[in-house]
Amino acid sequence: AAKAASLLRVRAGLSRRSLATTASYTESMYAAWSKDPKSVDASWRSYFESPALSKGAHAPTAGSVDAKALEDNLKVQELIQSFIQRGHNLSDLDPLGIRSASLEDSTPVEVTLEHYGFKDSDLDRQFVVPPSTIFGNDRPTQLPLRTIRAKLQEVYCNHIGAEFSHIQDPEQVAWWREQIEKPFSGFDKETSTAIMAGLIQGTHFEEFLQRKFKSEKRFGLDGCEVLVPAMQRLIRRFAEHGVEHVVVGMPHRGRLNLLVSVMQKPLAAVLKEFQSLLEPGEEGSGDVKYHLGMSSDVEYADLKRSIHLSLLANPSHLEAVNPVVEGKARAEQDYRSDGSRKKVVPVLLHGDAAFAGQGVVFETLGLAGLEGYTTGGTIHIVVNNQVGFTTDPRFSRSSPYSTDIAKVFSAPILHVNGDDPEAVVRCFNMAADYRQQFGRDVVLDIVCYRRYGHNEADQPAFTQPLMYDRISKQTHVKKQYAEFLTRKGYVTPEWLAQHEAALEESANQAFIDAPNYRRPVAEYLGSRWGSIRVNVDGAKIFNTGVDADVLRAIGDAVSAAPQDMNLHQLIKSTFNKRGQVVKTGERIDFALAEAMAFGSLLLEGNHVRLSGQDVERGTFSHRHAIVHDQSGNQREYMPLSNLAAEQGKISVYNSHLSEYGVLGFEYGYSMANPNALVCWEAQFGDFANTAQIMIDQFITSGESKWNRSSGLVMLLPHGYEGQGPEHSSARLERFLQMCNDDESVYPPMDHLARRQIERSNIQVVNCSTPANYFHVLRRQVHREFRKPLIAMTPKSLLRLPEAASRLPDISAGTRFLRLIPEQNPDILLASGPNAGVRRVVFCSGKVYYDLVKERERLGVKDIAIARVEQISPFPFDLVHRQADDFPNAEIVWCQEEPKNMGAWTYVCPRIETALAKSDHHKSSKISYVGRAASASTATGDKIQHKKELERLLGQLFA
Repeated sequence: AAKAASLLRVRAGLSRRSLATTASYTESMYAAWSKDPKSVDASWRSYFESPALSKGAHAPTAGSVDAKALEDNLKVQELIQSFIQRGHNLSDLDPLGIRSASLEDSTPVEVTLEHYGFKDSDLDRQFVVPPSTIFGNDRPTQLPLRTIRAKLQEVYCNHIGAEFSHIQDPEQVAWWREQIEKPFSGFDKETSTAIMAGLIQGTHFEEFLQRKFKSEKRFGLDGCEVLVPAMQRLIRRFAEHGVEHVVVGMPHRGRLNLLVSVMQKPLAAVLKEFQSLLEPGEEGSGDVKYHLGMSSDVEYADLKRSIHLSLLANPSHLEAVNPVVEGKARAEQDYRSDGSRKKVVPVLLHGDAAFAGQGVVFETLGLAGLEGYTTGGTIHIVVNNQVGFTTDPRFSRSSPYSTDIAKVFSAPILHVNGDDPEAVVRCFNMAADYRQQFGRDVVLDIVCYRRYGHNEADQPAFTQPLMYDRISKQTHVKKQYAEFLTRKGYVTPEWLAQHEAALEESANQAFIDAPNYRRPVAEYLGSRWGSIRVNVDGAKIFNTGVDADVLRAIGDAVSAAPQDMNLHQLIKSTFNKRGQVVKTGERIDFALAEAMAFGSLLLEGNHVRLSGQDVERGTFSHRHAIVHDQSGNQREYMPLSNLAAEQGKISVYNSHLSEYGVLGFEYGYSMANPNALVCWEAQFGDFANTAQIMIDQFITSGESKWNRSSGLVMLLPHGYEGQGPEHSSARLERFLQMCNDDESVYPPMDHLARRQIERSNIQVVNCSTPANYFHVLRRQVHREFRKPLIAMTPKSLLRLPEAASRLPDISAGTRFLRLIPEQNPDILLASGPNAGVRRVVFCSGKVYYDLVKERERLGVKDIAIARVEQISPFPFDLVHRQADDFPNAEIVWCQEEPKNMGAWTYVCPRIETALAKSDHHKSSKISYVGRAASASTATGDKIQHKKELERLLGQLFA
């Protein structure tokens, strides 16, 4: 054994690490076999007893193994492993034959015979190969080196380049080896003709639009038409697995084609969009046609089942839809009680440059293994045009492949030549099978090309002359595959011509029908949304208070944990204080009000989901939605999930350190069911701006563009407390800027039903009391419609004694107060025709308590202070009414934010519009009191912060 060990030292040029590991293990097996052949597994006995390792012509015995033969056989094992790991670098992936898809044009040395010291004279030498589907043997077998290399090239260096060796789980690696190595001689006639039909359909769609609308942008699939039959087969494969719902997200390239060929959107509907004949408000009129989505059911008569498809609408911001799809898919799984995550599958399509370049890709991939966000595996399909707009791959990424980022998450990657339809479909089938078996992400990289420029009117030869010279000479994949199937006898020229003619006839008829096409219903509305009204004449105003006994029961539940739990002393103290508050019904803080809102919704059967960074405890140690046993046993307890035997589900999840991805996920989750309160909380409101794309392109505009409603709640801690420019402002002004209400229009304001808020795109609130926070959360679920809610939430107010509510404030018969008027009786006595109040101050949020404290300190009686709790849609009627209560007063807006931030620029014209309807202030102008305009949101110096506040207060009470 010692002699063998010395001879097995890895020679120069070998892959030292992997071969050393193999050699060390082999040495130990050989030593054991030398002492007792029966002490090792039968496979090792077969290996060591192979004549190829013997010094003589007979099977070897212990001590007779030829050390040189053993070393050379180990080299062959290393060669096999190297082909498994690096064979993709030699695969024929680029249909144009210009470059390696990995940007590495050199051959990896570890797959060359020279690397192991072999020469041409060794090609006919016999070597032992282990049991493998590559070589068709179920036990160690001798094969010539020439044959071994040829089989490895045939399996691992064809039109499929497989990367799976980076996966940590040996079972998954073994599964992929089996799938890749099993013989594949092509599909049967039925499957092959179905692929051919899909190719014809996808190609005809693009060619028809190019003829009819040559100058129109369509971002066609030209150059990757194989995606059509591949997607059709993927959906079918999932149907065979029993999948009920596939949620799809994709960029604009190829969307129109898949809408028709996969989603089964009527061609007439697409052609009507091209003819610009949609009426305002008609489904699809709010955005360009290649951003729209839809839902449909695809029937498979032979399988006796159907599968529901949802293609989500998305903006041009590449990859932004990814987390939205994941959230929507997770919600569909949860509402189906699909704990195995086998019935609902997310599928994401990407561009190669975007997959490598957009950070949200990484954020979304990072959700895959997290309990609160996993969807049981996503199929990622990269349509690899080998160019990003005008940028070559070598300038658009630092990694060999655009898909390398997925290796961080141990996702297998299949690169495939887009001009080989059967290889592409085979990869799609394997991906579906893998996802259903292992519940993991998988990446499919279709290496193809873009026949036209970034859009059909673009001239790509300016920047890629070689590529587009090759493309101009490239035989179309449809023709290639038609000739291949004709040679096999699967199709005839007549069959092909009939399919083409039928599609042409159908398309021409759709073109004629397009002007009169009417979509029957909004396609996204599912059964869960049946009770939700859209564009109602007048939305009813509901009370949202809850019976006091129910609230007490909830309060008791969230103030206790099982007696055998060892809680942290501070949490025990917090729970004890809560219990006392519940008994008295006084001094309810924001945390308890929130718990009561959540709990009451749960008891009504609604689902509540809260997600974000540190939400379980709460950034400010106030919530404690989940408590932990301090004994180190990992035991957890969630009070809100233990309210009653029959209650809705409560989900509270700390997210990974992402805003963009997680907010998108929650937005997608909120789209699945209107009867759920879905909340995303920022650690600090300041950090929400890293998710600005999601806010701009989806949350504030999704309903207008795509008729997609959402009741998502954004909880954004906001307030100026001397914590610096990144821990003070949730950028209230940005949300208000995106509100769509007209500053100069005083809308009808009936106290029982209003259209104002139903017509608005979002709601923005800054609640100064726990009671109002309670009501605004419940209002989200009890309304007849759904609008996103942007809530500026408190920090210091969480523990401010003055910022507390009473049980009667949230009991039956109460509701959200859009504006809280002056409540000090001494001030109110001064109202009337001869009122002595000289100034009415409107404000919002935490600054109210600063103002009241200063007013009390100074003993001021002639300044009234009103709180605007709902900033948008603006409470014109209540501002008007409060101003008229003090006819001789100056009207002031006070805020703690700088003048160019906060609510000032939004409220100023709206207050003046409200005053124009008043009896006493028709010509009044509003004054501003607050911090001066600033480039930064806040100072980082506490002394400077204090001075700014003193200056603000001094100006107001001067």
